[in-house]
Parts: sequence; structure tokens; C-alpha cells
Amino acid sequence: MTDLKEFRRATNPNKALNIENAQDKAYYIDFASVRGGKVITKLKNKITVFDTDEPTCSLFTGHIGCGKSTELLRLKVELENKNFHVVYFESSEDLDVGDVDLIDVLLVIARRISENLEENQIKLEATGLKKLIKDVWQGLNAEVKGLEIGIPKLGKIGGGTTNKEGEFSLSFGIGKITMMAKSDQKLRQQLNQYLGPQKIDLIKTINQELLEPAIAKLKQKGKEGLVVIVDNLDRIDNTVKSFGIPQQEYLFIDQGEFLKGLNCHLVYTMPLSLMFSNDFGRLENRFGEAPDVLPMVPVKFKNGKNHKEGMELLQKMVLARVFPNIEPEQRLHKITEIFDSTETLERLCRVSGGHVRDLLSLLSTLIMEEMQLPLSGKVLETVIRTRRNKRTMAISDQEWELLRQVKQRKKVSDDIGYQKLIRSHFVFEYIENDESWFDINPILAEALELQ
Repeated sequence: MTDLKEFRRATNPNKALNIENAQDKAYYIDFASVRGGKVITKLKNKITVFDTDEPTCSLFTGHIGCGKSTELLRLKVELENKNFHVVYFESSEDLDVGDVDLIDVLLVIARRISENLEENQIKLEATGLKKLIKDVWQGLNAEVKGLEIGIPKLGKIGGGTTNKEGEFSLSFGIGKITMMAKSDQKLRQQLNQYLGPQKIDLIKTINQELLEPAIAKLKQKGKEGLVVIVDNLDRIDNTVKSFGIPQQEYLFIDQGEFLKGLNCHLVYTMPLSLMFSNDFGRLENRFGEAPDVLPMVPVKFKNGKNHKEGMELLQKMVLARVFPNIEPEQRLHKITEIFDSTETLERLCRVSGGHVRDLLSLLSTLIMEEMQLPLSGKVLETVIRTRRNKRTMAISDQEWELLRQVKQRKKVSDDIGYQKLIRSHFVFEYIENDESWFDINPILAEALELQ
């Protein structure tokens, strides 16, 4: 591939790879050997080997953009190959990440499952759950009359919540509620005030009316069970709720007992910053085990020496995007068709810090800046300086001091300042000999403030 437009399209940093797609599979590189083990294999074995017939709940975390979605889509394929029925969805499509409550998450999961079952021609009576949803519509309609929400009133249950056979559609009914609640804060508050006190009954109803009958029917069709993968829940903001608790801690720690209350196999993505919370012990107790972490791809060891295998895999990832239909070993002979030297490719990979999305973003920007092949080291340095200048503008004096400490000590504490550094991608986590260590994002490491 030498067409610049196609090359840049292949480097889209916001696209997760789905290995069910032949093109995406050609782009995929397995980094497990340098990421501290096969995290996805561990999640798969928990479901398919050890706890097949019992509900499970796993938390999966890592830096946003490190490749979690791609790995979860791979998990979906591997579970389906083991004959499990998998419902995967990106929760950010249904939720306002700035304001999320337990009820929002439970309703979205119920909608996505019911929608998936309907698409697969699996019909459930779910009389009690349908009644509950209708009651929600009617309750909200009574509450919402005085609100200036600029949307149709909620009383039209008979119109817009039925399927083509004229029956009340559970997925449509829940979907309309969650869609309208996502776009209107007052309506969302009314929804949570209405259903919040009933959360135990809501979970019980979802289990008895939706999950248990669905699993029974799936097993009649030869399936081993039902797995629900809730992606992008790690993207929720850490705004403080009106009652004084940060949103991330509230949802995953205070409400964790209810998040895991659904009787199927569940995998949630979780904000990485919770790994450094003072309440991490409570989180671990809530879910019965520590979250599984997908760390950065290492570009160097803790002692500063070059990490040869990590660097080679990152270079292979770049070359796979430009030469997907060529054997991996042959791609290595074509580096200078794309870059002016092997050093330019190495510099690109090293300055990314092993953050997959950052690497692709830098490469995509470089293609647009250069507008021709081969891509030059000179223009790459311009791209790096521009990116660094934009990042450093947001760093306070106090944060610079914390970054100096990370540079020297290679670790972080549970201090709120460190949590912000991690959320902001100023600091990355790596695994070496089964232990975590931390370092500054290489984009920032060359800033004058750190010299």
C-alpha cells in the first residue's frame, strides 16, 4: 500500500480492530508476550473452564487507547468459538459519561441483551419486566409534565415502543427511556429517583424475566451460556456527585455489589485511576478479585535499557498497517519505502511510549504533514514538538514536580495528583517481572521542565 489516503485510513487511532473482519485481522498484532501475560486468555478461561455454569463478573482496565476494545473484541470471538453467546457493546453510545448512575447501566444492559435476543429470533415473555418498563414510562410521564424538555411526552407507549407485530418491544421501550434520559439531565434525575429505591427489585426482575429464560433458551440451541461485555465504562468522568462522592468510586465501589448482581457472565471496563484509589481494597472486596490490567507495550526496561521485543512488535504493528497483505518477514525489507530510515520508525515507536492509540495518532498526523513518502525524521520531530507543546500547556507547577518524582522513582502513590497524571496520559504503567512500574509519557520527557 503506497496510496497516502489508504495508508492514513489504516492508521485511524479511534478504530478498534475486530478480528472477525479479515482486513482488521491482518492489522492485528498480539502484544501479550510483552504485556505481562495473556490477560484475555485469563478472562476467557475464567468463563469457559472454571466458572462455566456460575455467573461471573470481571473488571478490565488500562489506559484509554491502549487497545482494550480490540482485545475485548478478540475475547468475544474466542468465547463464541467456545460456543458462548456474547453481547458486546460500547456503553458510551447509551450513557452520558459525565453523569452515570447504577440504574442507567442496568437499563442499558437490559436493552442491549433484549435487542440482541430479538435480532436472533429468541422471544421471551418477560411480562413482569415489560410491566415495570411501562410503569416507568407512566411514572416519568406524571413527573415530567412540568419540565421544559423539548421532546415528545412519554405517554405514547402504544406508539413507538412496539415491534412490527404490534407487540410491546422490550428493547424499544427501554431504548426510548435511555435515549431520552441521556440527552436530558432532569429526566435522568427523575428516572433515577423513580427506580433507585427499586434497584434490588429491578435486578431481580431482569434476572428472572430476561437473563434466566434467555440462558435457558440459548442452551436449548446448544449454547454454553451468555456473556455480556460492557466496553467504554472506563470513560466515565470523575465528577463529584451531588452527595459528595466521585462518580467513578460511587459506581464501581459503592454500587459494585449491584453491578455484579446480574446472573450471567459480565465483563466491565473500569477507569484505571481506581487502581490508585484509597478505596482500592473495598473495590477488590466488592468484586472478589483484583481487576485485570492491560499495560502499555514496553519500549524500554525500568533501568532504561532498550526493550527489543516491545519495540519490534510496535514496528510490526506500523508495518502491518501499510503492508497488510505481505508476509510479516517481508515487510521488514520495505521500511525505507515508507520511512526515510529505520531510525525514523524506531523514533516514532519509542516516543509513543508503547501507547497504541498515541502511536497511530502520531503516524496519522505525520502522514498529513508530510503528504508524500518516504516519511522523514525531520517532519516527525516537528510533529513531536507540536504535540509536546500542546500537552505541556495543561501542566501546573505542582504536576511538573510530581512528574519529576515519577521520573526519578518510577512509581506513583494514591495521591489525587498522581491519579490526574494517569488520567491525562502524562504517566504510563508498565509490567516487568510481574510487577508494575511507571514512567513519564516520552512526549513529555524531553520537555525543558524535566531536564
